Amino acid sequence: MNQSETIQAHHQLCDEIHQCILDENRFLRQQQRAPDAALLERKRSLLAKLDETLGALRSLPAASVRDPQSRESLEKTRARILQILQLDKENEQLLLRCSLAPARPLPGHSNPSATASVTMLQKIYARTS
Repeated sequence: MNQSETIQAHHQLCDEIHQCILDENRFLRQQQRAPDAALLERKRSLLAKLDETLGALRSLPAASVRDPQSRESLEKTRARILQILQLDKENEQLLLRCSLAPARPLPGHSNPSATASVTMLQKIYARTS
């Protein structure tokens, strides 16, 4: 594979990862529960492909990516990666909310300790992120 094909393959994979993260985001928003095994397996397979494309990128000589076309392709890929990271952070927060959501109390009963612990964990997460 030549330089432009390597960069293009990496960019295409980043687009696939972005779509997967979007699908996960949609799932978390609609279902309000952890994703199923199929989505997790899809993410694992994309991660394995990412290792391959990153290895191929590392094998390119540094001087060869200085031409304008390569630089433009790499900038588009960097922008896509930033989108992925932002969405992934949002997904982590959604997943945390889903996992911390207390079981629905019976009508007429409340669970103040569960609400307090969820609120405390959300504050801790907000401080560390």
